[in-house]
Amino acid sequence: MTDEESPVPDDVLKSAKNRLDEEEITLVNNEEILHSLSELNPIYENDRSYFVLGNYDREPIRRLNLVVDRLNRRTDAYAFRMVDIRGEWDNSIQKFCLIADIVTFLVGVAEKEPSDFLVEQGLLVGTTEYFAKSHVLKREYEDEEHPFGWMQDGVFELFDREERLHQWRTEENLVDVTGELP
Repeated sequence: MTDEESPVPDDVLKSAKNRLDEEEITLVNNEEILHSLSELNPIYENDRSYFVLGNYDREPIRRLNLVVDRLNRRTDAYAFRMVDIRGEWDNSIQKFCLIADIVTFLVGVAEKEPSDFLVEQGLLVGTTEYFAKSHVLKREYEDEEHPFGWMQDGVFELFDREERLHQWRTEENLVDVTGELP
């Protein structure tokens, strides 16, 4: 996928970038960020790292943790969630971008519940570097043709075209599709 093919309009990307660029980081904030990122040393100690995104509600986080656990069982791999990086971050998009820049893979676990990783999905498809290293594990629901809505369906189509959309229905299926990740 080239920059010209980005499904996110240029003016939206420029606006988001300008907002991030305008954010001033104080020396104290910078020290807190560096301390938080130092918790990510396992990223550099392993061949592969997986930043796992998804819903933190009670039931969905169990499945998110299942994915992290399965990926961490791999030899020379380290998987983690955003909440595993402590610290007081005023800007969660900044936190996401800093982490996404240094990991090998971004893995989204998509369920239709609210508080999914919607903002991050926009960044995954709107940033060439993030899109290239992203995979989505999309839950399929019986009796529902479009449970996510047209915007997310468009994101899923982009990943499907690149053969990086993995669909699951049960936790057993989720374990299987997690095993398909590089």
